[in-house]
Amino acid sequence: MASNVISWQKKKHASHVKTDYAYHHTKSAVKHHTERKSSSKSVSKEHAHATTAMAEPAYTIPAFRQRSADEIEEYQRVSTNVGKGLAVIQEEISRIRISTKAHVESLAMQREVKDMMYTKVISLDEIPKLPDFVVALRPHTVWEKTPVKLFCTVQGNPRPIVKWYKGGAPVDPLSAPGKYRIENKYGVHSLIISRCAVSDTAEYSAVATNPHGTTTSKATVTVKRPSGAGASCQLDIVPHLTEIHPSKLEVSLLDKFSVSFGVEGNSISLVCTMVVVPDLPNVPPHAEWYRDDNLLKQGKLAEMSVGGGAARLKLPHLAKDDEGLYTLRIFTKDGTAEHSAYLFVADSAPSAAGAPGAPMSVKAYDVNADYILVAWKPPNSVNEAAITGYFVDRCEAGSDHWVQCNDAPVKVCKYPVHDLKVGHSYHFRVRTVNSVGVSKPSRKSDKVTALDPAESERLQVIKIEGKYDIVIKDDDLEGYVTLPGEPTDVHASEIFKSYVVLSWKPPSPRGRAPLWYVVEKVCVAPPLAVHFPSIDSSAPHGITMLSCDGSSMTLAWKSPKHCGGSKIKAYYVDRRNVDNMIWKEVNLTGFKERTCTVEHLTEGSFYEFKIQAANMAGVGVASVPSAAMKCEAWTMEAPGPAYDLSFSEVRGHSLVLLWKAPVYTGASAVTGYMVEMAKKGSKEFVSLTHEAVNHRYLHVKSLEEGQSYVFKVRAVNGNGVGKASQLSEPVCAKALPGTKEIVAGVDEETGDIYLSLEACEISETSKFVWSKNYKPIGECPRVSVTGEGKHSRLTFTHPDKDDLGKYSVVLTDTDGVSASHTLTEDALNTMLELSHAIRHPVIPLKHGLNYEILEKGHVRFWLQAFKLSPSVSYRFIVNNKEVTSGEGHKISHDAATGIIQMTVDHFTRANEGTYTVQIHDGKAKAQTSLVLVGDVFKAALKEAEFQRKEHIRKQGPHFSEYVYFTVTEDCTLMLECKVANVKKETSFHWYKEDEELVPETPPNVMSGVCSIAIPLFSRKDHGIFKAVLSDDRGKDTSVLDITGQVFDDIINALAKVAGASASELVLQCTPEGIRLQCYMSYYTEEMKTVWKHKESKIASSEKMRIGGTAEMAWMQICDPSDKEKGHYTIEISDGEKTHTRTFDLSGQAYTDAYEEYLRLKAAAFAEKNRGRVVGGLPDVVTIMEEKSLSLTCTVWGEPTPEVTWFKNEQEVASTEHTKIMFDGGKFASLVINKVSPEDSGKYSINVRNKYGGEFVEITVSVYKHGEKIPEPKLGHPKTQSATPVPPKSPAPSHKALSPTPPKSHTPASMKSPTPASTPVPKSPTPTPKSHTPVPKSPTPTPKSHTPIPKSPTPSRGVKSPTPPRFMKSPTPPRK
Repeated sequence: MASNVISWQKKKHASHVKTDYAYHHTKSAVKHHTERKSSSKSVSKEHAHATTAMAEPAYTIPAFRQRSADEIEEYQRVSTNVGKGLAVIQEEISRIRISTKAHVESLAMQREVKDMMYTKVISLDEIPKLPDFVVALRPHTVWEKTPVKLFCTVQGNPRPIVKWYKGGAPVDPLSAPGKYRIENKYGVHSLIISRCAVSDTAEYSAVATNPHGTTTSKATVTVKRPSGAGASCQLDIVPHLTEIHPSKLEVSLLDKFSVSFGVEGNSISLVCTMVVVPDLPNVPPHAEWYRDDNLLKQGKLAEMSVGGGAARLKLPHLAKDDEGLYTLRIFTKDGTAEHSAYLFVADSAPSAAGAPGAPMSVKAYDVNADYILVAWKPPNSVNEAAITGYFVDRCEAGSDHWVQCNDAPVKVCKYPVHDLKVGHSYHFRVRTVNSVGVSKPSRKSDKVTALDPAESERLQVIKIEGKYDIVIKDDDLEGYVTLPGEPTDVHASEIFKSYVVLSWKPPSPRGRAPLWYVVEKVCVAPPLAVHFPSIDSSAPHGITMLSCDGSSMTLAWKSPKHCGGSKIKAYYVDRRNVDNMIWKEVNLTGFKERTCTVEHLTEGSFYEFKIQAANMAGVGVASVPSAAMKCEAWTMEAPGPAYDLSFSEVRGHSLVLLWKAPVYTGASAVTGYMVEMAKKGSKEFVSLTHEAVNHRYLHVKSLEEGQSYVFKVRAVNGNGVGKASQLSEPVCAKALPGTKEIVAGVDEETGDIYLSLEACEISETSKFVWSKNYKPIGECPRVSVTGEGKHSRLTFTHPDKDDLGKYSVVLTDTDGVSASHTLTEDALNTMLELSHAIRHPVIPLKHGLNYEILEKGHVRFWLQAFKLSPSVSYRFIVNNKEVTSGEGHKISHDAATGIIQMTVDHFTRANEGTYTVQIHDGKAKAQTSLVLVGDVFKAALKEAEFQRKEHIRKQGPHFSEYVYFTVTEDCTLMLECKVANVKKETSFHWYKEDEELVPETPPNVMSGVCSIAIPLFSRKDHGIFKAVLSDDRGKDTSVLDITGQVFDDIINALAKVAGASASELVLQCTPEGIRLQCYMSYYTEEMKTVWKHKESKIASSEKMRIGGTAEMAWMQICDPSDKEKGHYTIEISDGEKTHTRTFDLSGQAYTDAYEEYLRLKAAAFAEKNRGRVVGGLPDVVTIMEEKSLSLTCTVWGEPTPEVTWFKNEQEVASTEHTKIMFDGGKFASLVINKVSPEDSGKYSINVRNKYGGEFVEITVSVYKHGEKIPEPKLGHPKTQSATPVPPKSPAPSHKALSPTPPKSHTPASMKSPTPASTPVPKSPTPTPKSHTPVPKSPTPTPKSHTPIPKSPTPSRGVKSPTPPRFMKSPTPPRK
């Protein structure tokens, strides 16, 4: 409670003051007169609220001015007589006013008490109220044959009655029994439609009615039929419609509304068409409409809708309040899409020609039980006559009866409305008055209810069983109190030099009668100490003239360097004409700003000015008088000087200079500013701006730390550069110790984006002032400023691109604590993402939804989060149907590992589709999906079926590893497999092309591994190999197709082993040429082998023959020449690595090889053309006597050989008994007529020409008639004297004469084993011709030094100079 108390003087006084019910705490101000004039005007709380809303400066109590002794003496002389008379009149008027007011209010209270004696206690619940939907209906989209529930909550007094409508027709539950059900439980009204049909798609409305009015809430129900479903579609489960936030949509604006024009009273619609992807009927884009950056809300004055590819705003009843810049902002996937255009609202036809327009922005402030303060803005029309005042009308809510509140027009834009009924709701409107007439009424204000805020504290609410509330006033509990109690907590809440503000709490009990308070004051010892700053402020300085029109001057000055310990609250200006030198006061009310306009001056005169600053301690000393200024009208075309130069963000090498625009703009508008700088004490100014800047601040860089500078600013317009400003105060380029910069961040709890500063110093009167682009932000809905101690935070309410810019903050009453920060688009987007993540936390997933195929063909769907709490909840949704744990599905989770999983036992074609998991863990959410359709699903289904079959297969004997191949170190191919679940009776068989293979070692299934070896692998071995495992439990088969890529892989594996074992190239000469050989563990022509000569690849030809055996690869140069000299290389590739061997066939190596080749070629020629027995002679002949014996053979040689026959090593001559014949140089024969036992013996034939010959023996046995045929006896061969004898060696057996060649694994095209590189050894016994090339041994065989005895005939079987046919050439050792 508060009261205004008249000033008191020397002795004790008492005065009765009536209580104002609008206040709970009581205040009283006791004020003292000073020696100079004073003002004790104050502004009530309600007037302050209204003034703030209208952006009008509040009126506060100015400080008393202190005067000098001379000034006091002159002032007292002038005002002594006048003052006495005024004091008497003022005291009398005050006494009459207080007495009259007290009497009138006493009568009103008595009337009110009398009325209350016949009425019951009024509670808040008994206050009449219109119906109002607390929870409105919301739209629903459901599937056919599923239920839907519409519900709402409505309040009002009396309790409203709610009726339901469908498409404007009442809903009758009896018309379709069981379909509709209407309920009303605990104030919640609901309409339930049990089984929705497509025909139920409509707009449903709930209409609430009571005696004070009707309110409607509407919502649309959309019933959908599943795609492909007929009228008999059955759905067992209500599908979960995955929530899609409107900000996830992609929106593109098409046709946009342009600048629009409307007329008061009419309607207008602003429409913007758009394309939405995806276009979901039940999820329209989120759109917001703004007027002058103020968010509009859905209501009767603004109807908004989004849908059908358009966003629409309808203003059904236009007024001047609707004029402004309209912005449509739609939240999209990529941010926001915006469009703005201005709406102009023209005045409607006036009630009379020249009548004014209607006021705007009518609002109610300071609502109390007996009065409400109404404020408004004047009309913006300027063509009518001057406004003389306003009429205020009121109307009770729910009626259309308007009552005029004031009899005479009020001149200010606010008016307290009295005579209101407690608990009644009202609307207000205002009309403008001028000399022509009255305007049309303004738009009515929002509904307000006349209630005393203090009285609500004296109400107690008692709830009974949660259904009924009983409201009791404290008056009912106190009874009829005759005398009130004493006030408590009396204290001085504010202490100033000139007055003290007292506060107290009302008494308890207080009684029902109105309260009056008596405030008393008495001097005591010691007196009440009044603490106030003891130091007055210093004097202002730097007085300068900003403009002059010939009768007035506009001045500006700089604030005092010392504020005296408290904030400067006002300035007082004195002036004097230089001619009379008498100082006169310019203002009785202090100026708040450091500018003022001094009027009523004489043109052409010179004036001086001095200024005093006032704070809580009083009025400070006056400034030094300014320079004489001539009152002469400014007519120059250039602008006047800028003023009030100040500094911010002073650092070691930079600062920000700020200034204010000139008052005098010249002949045209100011277009920019030029800034100059100089070091302190220097007159050499440097221009900091090459071109004029169009803003009133400049970031100055490249300063010397510790150096002081001064600045001046010139304004520029279209006519030139104006006068320079007054020099700024010197500023030192040095940052304050501990200076910190603005920090941009995101609140980790709320997600708010903010800018904050921690000041390095602060005082008790300091205040943080935030600016954007160096313009104070003030009360802006886009930001909010909070602070505590040295910290200040600027928080963005709805940050977007409009908030980009440079933000600065200044801490007042310090040594220049300030900082700035530029908010860029990239930084804002980063913080917006972080803010969204904090406000809409997402559960971080280590792995999204995935699947794996388990044994038995089960499919496991799983995901893993980084962290889960034990209270996590989740849902698996398959093809828009929720799946729960049950038959065929097992769902579980592990909070420790963060794994959530679902196992599908039988995975079939019906499981194709989309799988989604929705997770809720506290406030955090997450959703992950997996699409299993098409080829991906087919692959999963195939794998599941395979695993299912594998499980069945493994119930019996089976392959744990199917047939695979390996290659041993000796290049043997091994086919192996591993078996499991076998027993002794289990059989195992190998097959190739369905032909069983029997390995040398029978397979042992109990060992777990079965194998078969394939030596000397080549193309002949390619084909399909199969392993079969079986017993009484089942059968399993493994197949390896050794063709194509598998065959190539085997060859590469062989080449890898063989290439690693390859020897260096070895030189081998043959009769055909020079051969290079590479020995290795195994060679086959399928290996990727390349021969090169001087880096050029060699192709097999008649000149260069390429071949090999199982033990080596060779390349032969036929009939070599000098062209074939050089480096030779063999490259063996295994698919990964190339094994290389080289040989340098040049120089002496080539010479020796060539000579050996010529020698072997000659030997081969001799071997080819020597004499020899082609065939026809037996080894043993047994014949009876008297028979004729004919030994005939075919011989050959070039030239024709000579033939000689021998018997028992004696040459046989041709006789009648023994005839020797040689026909045609081809057929040789020995005929013995009538053989006798004397003809028995060892016969031999010697066939020879110049290249050599051959010696063949025949044993002849003659027996007599009747004797037993004797056993043939072979003769013993003897050494031929003419043949060179090799080292002794055992004589070959007879069986060795015609050896059977072993079975070879070398292809037919391969050459026979390699010939030796040694000289041809001489055989002790000649043999038939050998078809094998003559070998060359690695080392020559030494000749025997033993004398060879001569023999008349060589032994049988000896040939010269050819080695025996059964002998193999020795092979050179491998390296």
